[in-house]
Amino acid sequence: MGMGWYVTRRVAWAFFVTFIIVSITWGLLAAAPNPEVRAASTQAALEGGNPNEAREDARQRLGLDRPPWVRYVDYVSSIYTLQWGWSDTRSQPVTEAILNALFYTAQYSIPWTLLTILIGPVVGLYSAANQYSWRDHLATGFAFFGYAIPNFFFGIILLLVFGVELEWIPIIYDTDVAVFSWDNFVQLVVPVFVLVTGSIGGLMRVSRNEAAEYVNADFVKTARAKGVSIYRIYFRHVLRPTLVPVSTTLVGYLLYLFTGASLLVEVVFGIPGLGRLLFSALIAQDTNVVLGSTLFFTFVATVGNLLQDLVYTVLDPRIDFSDR
Repeated sequence: MGMGWYVTRRVAWAFFVTFIIVSITWGLLAAAPNPEVRAASTQAALEGGNPNEAREDARQRLGLDRPPWVRYVDYVSSIYTLQWGWSDTRSQPVTEAILNALFYTAQYSIPWTLLTILIGPVVGLYSAANQYSWRDHLATGFAFFGYAIPNFFFGIILLLVFGVELEWIPIIYDTDVAVFSWDNFVQLVVPVFVLVTGSIGGLMRVSRNEAAEYVNADFVKTARAKGVSIYRIYFRHVLRPTLVPVSTTLVGYLLYLFTGASLLVEVVFGIPGLGRLLFSALIAQDTNVVLGSTLFFTFVATVGNLLQDLVYTVLDPRIDFSDR
């Protein structure tokens, strides 16, 4: 019993949560009208055919005439065997569609995630070390600006200024440029800036409030009296305990932006990533792609929460998982 047992239980719980969420998504899509069936019925009516017969033929072709529990069992078995079906709207396997979209999502998600982790807590620590000064007010104003302004609106404004007026960045995302090239950097710098601005605001405020409790603590005063370097005090004795509560906000915030804000940013900048893939699949009611994308986002969320719990023990060795 200990860390291994705790991780095993959390992984099992992650599988259970994933199963529940994907089952609910399947039920909602199964209850919604199928656009292909409706289109077949409409087309038959326009051509003078029998709409009811065309509708039944479409349902039989799509396998919708089978009992719901049979379709659900087939669906669950295909999920755990990684047979996520075929995308009718994209004419390719769902796993291939997700991997192709993930390639473009990773190109901007990795930079803004790293920048958020590096900049947010450090700016909060700097603000706490200079409380009530103009630097603190400047950092606080920037945090509230990034926290308040919607990402998609901020992205549209920057796209109009730097893309339309100044012509510094391309308006349409080009999928043909090399990943590690200057052209790709130019077309991704604004989406990354928008997401970083929206993410570090909340982290900066949490880290500032937490760090402010330690700046004047007794152990910090003792370290100063002993002549310890100011950088060693802040980065070793103040930042480390500050990161324990910050990590909770960090994971939740990053997951929120990854699953929500990234969709809007991809739509605004025309990036063919996971968010845009899910959005297009929802509009077209491409059931297999919606379920596959939901399963992927759920997997990312559960793994992120598991990593968050494990990071606790690294940042604060006093946390013990043996009794959990």
